[in-house]
Amino acid sequence: GECAFALAGRGRVVTASRTVGLRAEKKYRVLVPIAEDSEEIETACITDVLTRAGADVTVASCSGDLQVRMSRGLKVVADKDISACKGEAWDVIALPGGMPGAEHLRDNQVLEEMLKDQKSSGRMTAAVCASPAVVFAHHGLLETSATCYPAPKFKELVGSGWKDAKAVVDGNVITSQGPGTSL
Repeated sequence: GECAFALAGRGRVVTASRTVGLRAEKKYRVLVPIAEDSEEIETACITDVLTRAGADVTVASCSGDLQVRMSRGLKVVADKDISACKGEAWDVIALPGGMPGAEHLRDNQVLEEMLKDQKSSGRMTAAVCASPAVVFAHHGLLETSATCYPAPKFKELVGSGWKDAKAVVDGNVITSQGPGTSL
């Protein structure tokens, strides 16, 4: 079988496929912010798949320390603090979910500013699990449709644009339900 991940936007695509191999038409700069209690599987899926696809992935801590305790106690060491990433141009900012990690991401003012700048400049954002609802919906970053972890409280936050789909691409926003649906 073929396992593919695509970043679609402005006609650019990066794919990773078991049957085809790796191909990158452009080397993407991807920022993956994490916070205390972010979901480690989702963080690993995002960073691993994009790195294998040829992207330049930077993990940034929104917790004040580079070492971040994830939702199940795993400790991850980020490449940089989120404040050191501000002002840089990122092709994609991709958020893992996890609770209350998504709330910590939502409440980080530097990340909020970066996400709003990302949207206003027409660059891509992506979020999985709780983050489309908790972060993107809260900050008005969703377009007309999105998905998230299908719990009623998250679906309600996304609102009438919620779609029961493994992943939704709407403009420059990619959302997915969880780690198994984002690979």
